[in-house]
Amino acid sequence: MLTLAADIEVLARFGRALADPIRCRVLLALRKAPTYPADLAEALGISRTRLSNHLACLRDCGLVVTVPDGRRTRYELADERLGHALDDLLAAVVAVEADKTCPDADEKGCC
Repeated sequence: MLTLAADIEVLARFGRALADPIRCRVLLALRKAPTYPADLAEALGISRTRLSNHLACLRDCGLVVTVPDGRRTRYELADERLGHALDDLLAAVVAVEADKTCPDADEKGCC
């Protein structure tokens, strides 16, 4: 069982990961199915370099893992419960007020 301080750190890390729209898109894509970086970059319409930076952040946060697959590396959520948490979070936010924007939306930061 985690301590309150550890719980707060884990939630803050998750929040920082979700603070970037590209990282949100990556997590939402990976909740559907594991995938390869080249395929993910194409699906999201971003460069592989830019995606690589975001995947590194998500990996460092402990939210995604790499799985060797022959000469390629596949990315997936670190735990299937993250996909369920994202679904629940989306449902909760939409239920509260989908038309609101965050005043800090322009600030960027990585975990």
